[in-house]
Amino acid sequence: PEKEITSPGILYLIPTTLGTTTVEAVLPLAVIQQIKLLDEFIVENSKSARQFLKACAIEIPQSQLIIHELDKHNSSVFEKVFFENLLKGKNIGLMSEAGCPAVADPGAQIIAEAHRRNIKVVPLTGPSSILLSLMASGLNGQQFTFLGYLPKEREERKSFIKKIEKESIQKRQTQIFIETPYRNNSMLNDLLNTCNNETRLCIACDITLETESVKTKRVFDWKKNIPDLHKKFVVFLFLA
Repeated sequence: PEKEITSPGILYLIPTTLGTTTVEAVLPLAVIQQIKLLDEFIVENSKSARQFLKACAIEIPQSQLIIHELDKHNSSVFEKVFFENLLKGKNIGLMSEAGCPAVADPGAQIIAEAHRRNIKVVPLTGPSSILLSLMASGLNGQQFTFLGYLPKEREERKSFIKKIEKESIQKRQTQIFIETPYRNNSMLNDLLNTCNNETRLCIACDITLETESVKTKRVFDWKKNIPDLHKKFVVFLFLA
C-alpha cells in the first residue's frame, strides 16, 4: 500500500504579557483558547513559559507539556528537534518571552525555517510594546523605522543619534528604539544633549502595566523636568 502523506501542522506565534499584567487584560479570549489546545512549545526560557501557560489556565498537566528552549549558540538543534512533530501534522506554539515573537525578539530563524519547510505560520493577536508606543505617541505612524538597540559606546551612540535625527528630518520618519532598563537614564541624557530642542521625543514607559506612562514633548521641554527611567521598560521614539 502507498504510504500516507501527512500534512504539516501549524506553527502558532504566541504573544505573552509585557510584565505583571494579567493574561486576560492583553490577550483576546480566542487566543487564550488556542493556546490551551497546544501541548508543545518553542520558548526562550522554560520557567517563565510554564508560568505564562499556568496563567492561561492551561488544563494539560505541566509534566505532559513538551517545551523546547531556543539555543542561541546552536542553530542546528532546532532543525532536528523543533520541527519533528510539526512535520508529522502536530500544531505547536512559538512563544515570546515578552510581547510578540520575532519582533525585537528571537524566533525569526524558527519562522523562516517553517516557511522553507512549507509549514503554515499563524500569528496570534497580542501586545507589542513597539506598536502600542507608536500608536500613543502622536508621531508619524505612516513613516517609521525600528532600530532595536543603539550603539553602547557613548560617542558612537551620540553620532548615531545625530544621523537618525537627520534621517527623521529628511524623511519625516519616526525613529523607534529601545535600551536595556539599567541604561535608560544614560540614553535619555544622550538624547537630550544631542537632539535639536524642537525634536519631539516620546518616552513610552511600562506599556500595559499599572505604571504605564506615555508622554511626547519637545526635547527643550523634557530638559526642564527629566524623568528617572532606571530599571523601567522603555520605548524611545522621536520625530525631528
